[in-house]
Amino acid sequence: MNVQERASGDLVELKLRARREKDVLRRDRLRAVIRAIEGDDAPTIARVLGRSRRQVQDWAYAYRDRGIDAIHPPKRMGKTARVNGAIAERLKSRLDAGPTAKDKVCTLRGRDVQRILREEMGVKLSLNAAYATLHRLGYSCLAPRPRHEKQDPAAQEKFRLESAPLLSASSATRLLHTAGSAESSSWTRPASDSRAR
Repeated sequence: MNVQERASGDLVELKLRARREKDVLRRDRLRAVIRAIEGDDAPTIARVLGRSRRQVQDWAYAYRDRGIDAIHPPKRMGKTARVNGAIAERLKSRLDAGPTAKDKVCTLRGRDVQRILREEMGVKLSLNAAYATLHRLGYSCLAPRPRHEKQDPAAQEKFRLESAPLLSASSATRLLHTAGSAESSSWTRPASDSRAR
């Protein structure tokens, strides 16, 4: 490999960056270029760093052709989200408003969000993508159990006190209601019934 310093002081700068770098892959890239500038060949550098010869060549030639900043590739951008910008804001306001009568549910779920995106905003997403979109927008699937709109706390309390004494009574009262008095109940050992036959 014929790799020379592109500018005077590059070797010192590369050694300084390699010393400061905490990421192993990025540090190995810098060390490969340093050794190439110092005159080592690709197989030797690859053996020392535990990398392939091809990787070492790519890193050294990236420096040779484009400079220090070319050693580390730019951050790759992923696919842009289908729900972003104005559509994301519309979805957030729609979710914050809660379910409508047209939704026919008391709480919006993933399938409902998927339907809203498809029908109201013209964006077709899979169920997993709908959940990923909700997560990206800051919504959580962990929520308390929904309460129905016709639920009446006063009627629930009345039922608990009057109609369901076994549910609200203490264990001693429950025992009286279910088995009579404590003296009349008998306890037997397990499997003693089968010995009587």
